[in-house]
Amino acid sequence: MLKGNYPEHDMNKVFDMVYQTIEAGGTDDNCKAEADFLMHLFAGLPAEAVEYGMMFIHGTTNLPAQAQEIMPLYVRLMNLLEYCEKVESLREVPETMSTEDIMARSETISSLEGHEKYFGKPLLGYQMNAASGEVDKTDAEEKTEEEGEDKGRLLLMNSQAAVFACEDPLKTALFYETKLGFAAAHLDDEAMPHIKLTRDNITIVLVKASGDITKPAREYGVKYDMYIYCSEPYLLSNEITGNEIKVIEALPEAAEAQKMSTNRQFVFEDCDGRHICVSQYIERY
Repeated sequence: MLKGNYPEHDMNKVFDMVYQTIEAGGTDDNCKAEADFLMHLFAGLPAEAVEYGMMFIHGTTNLPAQAQEIMPLYVRLMNLLEYCEKVESLREVPETMSTEDIMARSETISSLEGHEKYFGKPLLGYQMNAASGEVDKTDAEEKTEEEGEDKGRLLLMNSQAAVFACEDPLKTALFYETKLGFAAAHLDDEAMPHIKLTRDNITIVLVKASGDITKPAREYGVKYDMYIYCSEPYLLSNEITGNEIKVIEALPEAAEAQKMSTNRQFVFEDCDGRHICVSQYIERY
């Protein structure tokens, strides 16, 4: 969570604060490129979308549905601001420090790498062009546009959704809306009345049911009820922890994860006891 005193309605001043930290020194070499990249993306947004970003900075996570598609941009900005706050805090070195102070300072220094690894990474189909200093579309985005011009094969399967059987779908929908930032649509006019939850590229269908089908999968020997693949698990983990959601397995530090045989991941529990595993998505070339 952010601790700085940020303006309420002026994103330009927020970036001014970031650049002041960068100019003072001590940040990663890619920090300025990250700030330039995010500032370019915000500059292209409607005023309303920028205002939602300001609300997110000040702790409002239950944003309107139209803001959900660019939520990764807001989260990425939070990552940069948290990083700058930590760099600023490290400038102050007390004359005397207790053992607890030393340990806290060491922990802060170690956590910087977790923020820095996202600097310069593509976001929302865009990336920073180091040569020109401009923001370009990623190759994947350009390829998608080409395929949209009848240059790709016909896709018969367009999307998919997990189905959760719930004793009280309204209660479950409220949890996913208020705690996890999903948008809910109540669809009673279809063959199977349900609530459709959407966020980013994830869709979940909630249906009313009773009996064993509503129990968590682990009661039948299956460890997780759902996998969510995430390119930035650190940011999502911070969001979930800040919303007081029960965490079953915490996200390991990056250095520790390199020694593990599984992907870097964390597990949280929803209001019905389901265990959702968030696993780091790693591109395969």
